[in-house]
Amino acid sequence: MAHQAGGQRPIPRPGPETPEAQAYLEDYAVFLQAVPFPSLVVDRRWDVLLANTAFRTLFRDVEPHPTAMPGDNFLRFVLFHPDAATVLGEHESSWCLPMLAHFAKTVERHGHDRGLQAIRQDIAQDPIMEAAYRQGLPHWLRAVGEQAAEHDGAVRPLRHPDPRWGVTDCRLVVETTRILDDMDCIRLTLVLREARRTPPGHRRRRRTASHLSVVPAAGRPTG
Repeated sequence: MAHQAGGQRPIPRPGPETPEAQAYLEDYAVFLQAVPFPSLVVDRRWDVLLANTAFRTLFRDVEPHPTAMPGDNFLRFVLFHPDAATVLGEHESSWCLPMLAHFAKTVERHGHDRGLQAIRQDIAQDPIMEAAYRQGLPHWLRAVGEQAAEHDGAVRPLRHPDPRWGVTDCRLVVETTRILDDMDCIRLTLVLREARRTPPGHRRRRRTASHLSVVPAAGRPTG
């Protein structure tokens, strides 16, 4: 996928509305830090409220970006950061399209949200991403089924910078608590598996401009 959009400064994320909620998040951050796998707390915009050291380590080699860093907004990172494909294996089918599908459902429910509107505008400004959203996504969902857009329980490939993990898979575990749910937040944990052997000649590649494989190169709608 192309990295053309993602240039708008994200809408500032709201903080916890009460001192009690703030204190809960501070304690939850201590709990999150004890988790050995990459784990983060996000709101419905995928703004990152909390992330542990294991999460930061996973993305430690990505280049700086003004609006799409993984520790700021994970959805923007997946969609717009040119380094996303160097960490997230099978980036298009395993990460980008499922998150686009989840985003589309969230927009249907919360279309008034300014943060979601800003992400939608960035998608619209990128011709390739817009083609993915309008043409590729419906085609992909028809081909693989609606369940492919679910995050909880999904097993997805990634490339960890630590050679002890290397090229591996992770199972996504999505959870919430009563207080996190009141904040419209979830916790996402990437449970790492044993490293797979790296294919000969494998290299970490930045994402470059190209058409989405599920969208015809000429940009015609798929049937």
